[in-house]
Parts: sequence; C-alpha cells; structure tokens
Amino acid sequence: MYGTVARMRIRPDSEQEFARIVNEIEGIKAPGQLAVYVYKMDSTPHEYYMAVLFENRDAYHANARSPEQHQRFLKLMSVLEREPEWNDGEVVFAAI
Repeated sequence: MYGTVARMRIRPDSEQEFARIVNEIEGIKAPGQLAVYVYKMDSTPHEYYMAVLFENRDAYHANARSPEQHQRFLKLMSVLEREPEWNDGEVVFAAI
C-alpha cells in the first residue's frame, strides 16, 4: 500500500466551505484508492491532516497526474492558506 499524509491549514472563516469540498470529494473514489481520512487538530483549530491510502505507488501517482484530481486540488486550494505539505510513502504497517 502507498499514500500520503498532507498537512493543511484552512483560511479563517472557510471551515464550512472546506467541509463542503471534503464531502464532495468523499463521494469520488479514484482507481486503486482504499481510504481517505481527514483529521481536525485539537491544538490548532484551522489545521487539518489528510491521510490517503492507495493499493500501490502506481495507482497513487496515476491519480495525482489525472486532470480530475487536479480539479479537486484546485477546489481544495480555494480554502487553504497555502499548498498542503505532502508526505508520501509506503505503508509498512497497518492494523484495522
């Protein structure tokens, strides 16, 4: 499995629009996508982390290069203070 953990900071007063965008994206499952989790930090109210999991690295990168994903990214950027901090990597342990 392969994926990313993204650190995001939304603009003040954008929380409802952020929730709307995330809910819209939630209904879309890219080929090879296994899961998406979005966390709101207790310690920093406008900071969120998003974990996205794919079957493998190729599926992850195919999604990242797709025009559809680029359009979703642009919508997300409309409520963020700056581009997310992306942390890509291979999953080496999972317990569910």
